[in-house]
Amino acid sequence: MAPSARPGRSRSLARGKMLGKYRIGAQLGEGGFAVVYKARDTVEGIDVALKVPRAQMLAGGSLDDLLKEVRITGRLEHPGILPIKNATFVEQQLVIAYPLGEKSLADRLRHRIASRTALDYGQQLLEAVAYAHSRRVIHCDINPNNVILFPDGTARLTDFGIARIALQTRMIHGSGTGTVGYIAPEQALGQPSFRSDVFSLGLIFFRLFSGVLPCWPYVWPMAGSAKLRRKLRPEMIEFIRRAIEVNERRRFRNAIPMLSAFEKVRKRALRT
Repeated sequence: MAPSARPGRSRSLARGKMLGKYRIGAQLGEGGFAVVYKARDTVEGIDVALKVPRAQMLAGGSLDDLLKEVRITGRLEHPGILPIKNATFVEQQLVIAYPLGEKSLADRLRHRIASRTALDYGQQLLEAVAYAHSRRVIHCDINPNNVILFPDGTARLTDFGIARIALQTRMIHGSGTGTVGYIAPEQALGQPSFRSDVFSLGLIFFRLFSGVLPCWPYVWPMAGSAKLRRKLRPEMIEFIRRAIEVNERRRFRNAIPMLSAFEKVRKRALRT
């Protein structure tokens, strides 16, 4: 799960503690709303990633938001979206179980990624977001921490905690919440749209091939552009540039035409 501003730490659960049928193992990560543990499902006999919301967040009235995440994710059935295995209350504590991946894309980006592997990760992520957009769901927090990788090469998008259901192309009452470095300018101002997810996807593509995360004001040539030119053909670079246009109207309107454009350039995307 993506880290964010912490409203205050709560004591970690001890290894071996039982929460219903789950035996707590190592802590995998934490954010402002929850802590994620590796846990053993003692009934099914498998390991899972167990998301345990912070007690102060539930006391602060965030329970409805967490339940909304469960319900949004539950209606999205796609190979590129991490499903929820189980969500239940244990001793008045909400726990949410997910399939346990190998690592996050953020972890993987600490090491060199082959260009063809980067293309594959990018396509899987694009397909997942295009599916969510076709269901009128804006993720609002696409970043490498929220992409979970599995040993078979599958990449799955997770953490729809601040996702929004779009009743119109433009959200009237939006949120400025997101992950610093990957949030679109208009979303930072509280007006997320499908194009905001496109912007975040474009930044991930840029980082996959350059190893660098662009910074404001996103004026070309940016740091890492030279590496893009060495690895990618002009058509693929233009695809990335369009996705991270500061002027949102110059971007793809959502991930569906973005995926279509990617499929047209993918076969000749690489220089080698």
